Amino acid sequence: MLGDFVAESTHSLHTMKSLRELYRIGTGPSSSHTMGPQAAARQYLARHPEAKAFDVTLYGSLAATGKGHMTDVAILRVLEEQAPVDLHWAPSVFLPYHPNGMKFAVKQEDGTLTDEWTVYSIGGGALSEGKDEPSEAEESLYPLNTMTEIMEWCQRTGHTFWEYVEQCEGAELWDYLREVWQVMQESVERGINHEGILPGPLGLQRKAPVYFTKAKGYKANLQSDGLVYAYALAVSEENASGGTIVTAPTCGSCGVLPGVLYHLSRGHLFAEERILHALATAGLIGNLVKHNASISGADVGCQGEVGVASAMASGAACQLFGGSVAQIEYAAEMGLEHHLGMTCDPVCGLVQIPCIERNAFAAARALDANFYASLSDGQHRVSFDRVVKVMKQTGHDLPSLYKETSEGGLAKINH
Repeated sequence: MLGDFVAESTHSLHTMKSLRELYRIGTGPSSSHTMGPQAAARQYLARHPEAKAFDVTLYGSLAATGKGHMTDVAILRVLEEQAPVDLHWAPSVFLPYHPNGMKFAVKQEDGTLTDEWTVYSIGGGALSEGKDEPSEAEESLYPLNTMTEIMEWCQRTGHTFWEYVEQCEGAELWDYLREVWQVMQESVERGINHEGILPGPLGLQRKAPVYFTKAKGYKANLQSDGLVYAYALAVSEENASGGTIVTAPTCGSCGVLPGVLYHLSRGHLFAEERILHALATAGLIGNLVKHNASISGADVGCQGEVGVASAMASGAACQLFGGSVAQIEYAAEMGLEHHLGMTCDPVCGLVQIPCIERNAFAAARALDANFYASLSDGQHRVSFDRVVKVMKQTGHDLPSLYKETSEGGLAKINH
């Protein structure tokens, strides 16, 4: 099977990690600000079960919007079970590797700090120590790391994207994706029945139940958009309230893909197996961006979160409707291209405004990208790989106040 791949990827020696690292089941509201720091705290506690006190410093974007994202709560919930914690906020200090930096240390009785550990929450709940040295297992998982290379393999072998994922990850991946799909469905169904106000100072009312009820009253052509809005809102509102969701690719963008897949599974009665295949293709698209650019709002803005989620949902929808490899790539390219430059500027540092509405609109845009690509022959000028490079450069050119620091853009409306 793997012998069908080209002998060597032309991209780099580093290869993508498993989709298990992209689709993470956990609680909101933020994969980078809540899930990642909590995972880091658990790892550090496991190294120092004997500690009498801890010292933790949050840097850059983690510190700037950490209170709104409950970063401190996530860390303290883990470490304070063992010992007291001195927590420091350094929003103006940006460590060189990534804006979401944090430092853990054991605090001795005389105040000295030992075993300092600097780690970064790089998006989607993933952690990095700032070293680009993949393990041997990581180097052999996905030998092809760009869309162009994978498309060439598909065209040469007659396979499609989900089959590439299966050959790289093994058939056991389907059991995990089945669990992912179950959690996604449950988050939609909880959200469309969950009324009330979201936690936090904004006093934001949940919209999903009302949108779902109203959408059911429209004729089919309008009902489709209304329902996909409701489903995406449902998951995003569950995330904002700390509910269980799947990062797709992040918590802040977790409503887009479930919203689209839930809508299509109910409206078109696609078999579960086909939904799982679509999840694999969507995961591959997200993984390509995560590997070659970033899915962190603190690093590249919301284009790396909602933009990537829209690309994932666009490609998944196109595959479900029988799109060719070229059409799927085109749909994914459009899903990302038309979110280029989107800033990450959450009001009060909460994953609520504008994040929740963006999930709903990105889900509808994904269905539009699928339809547009399906009408074409799949040929187009700007490749998915090219858009990923542009997204990365655009994100790094954005001033930091527009990247999850709550210091610019929409985040200033309450200041």
